[in-house]
Amino acid sequence: MQTRRKFIRETGLGMAALLAANPVVFASDANDEVKKLTILHTNDVHSRLESFPMDGSANAGKAGVAPRAALINKIRNEGNEVLLLDSGDIFQGTPYFNMFDGEPEIKAMQMMGYEACTMGNHDFDAGLENFHTKIRTHAKFPVVICNYDFRETVMEHSYVPYHIIKKGGLDIGITGVGIELAGLVPDKLYGKTKYLDPIMEVNRTAHYLKKDKKCDFVICLSHLGDRYADNKVSDEIMAKETENIDLILGGHTHRFFEAPREYQNKAGKKILVNQVGWAGIKLGRLDYSFSRSRGQNLDNNQSLSVGKKEGE
Repeated sequence: MQTRRKFIRETGLGMAALLAANPVVFASDANDEVKKLTILHTNDVHSRLESFPMDGSANAGKAGVAPRAALINKIRNEGNEVLLLDSGDIFQGTPYFNMFDGEPEIKAMQMMGYEACTMGNHDFDAGLENFHTKIRTHAKFPVVICNYDFRETVMEHSYVPYHIIKKGGLDIGITGVGIELAGLVPDKLYGKTKYLDPIMEVNRTAHYLKKDKKCDFVICLSHLGDRYADNKVSDEIMAKETENIDLILGGHTHRFFEAPREYQNKAGKKILVNQVGWAGIKLGRLDYSFSRSRGQNLDNNQSLSVGKKEGE
């Protein structure tokens, strides 16, 4: 009994001395708040406002604005901070676009609470002035892209090279990059838009967001495509050639990723790339936690199915 009392007394004195010598360390552990963020994202929705018809085809009942909105609301009701983003090609693919030139698509995104998007090549399909008009009239969220020079076009004041969103005590920096338009989009549709080197521009913008604006997390909305057989610039190349991007949300190549791809950036740090197919068939979900001791951590990722079930 005497030995046990002596051990407790000496241990207590030792801990007291340690606390006195290192008060900052123990205080920081006690205040190491964990902040959580859920990122939801789509790409290449291509005017798919309604679910695919229940006709027995491979995509029967999948996609659609109504089931996507219901799924987004369900996730928001879980209580975490939620960020909703899109990586371009909002337009083209169903008669809705041919009849209304993209108005219902942008209205639907606004109603669902999208907080930023970038431009895909098909967003030029009714001309630059049409995209400008639909965004300025029906959207409160920004179009984010850093490698298109829109000076001398109607889009000059209808886009931003970056955007910062505050969520639950975190500063989230968002930028975007678009694919080369020449040879892919008719000249008359993009006019005097100038394509700039995406790696150079995104590096400059991400550095500004992370180092100057002190963003906790930097996301690039990309419409470059995930990877190619040749040396064409892609999300894979961008991931390896940048230093301050944490997450690339891709599009254009319509790939259904089961999980984000992990790369090492130019500084030897981890960077993730994700993409969720096309037509709004899937909704990407990435659940992150942030703390002083552990930094950022991807706790969970899901590619969630969107659409009606048989009999609905």
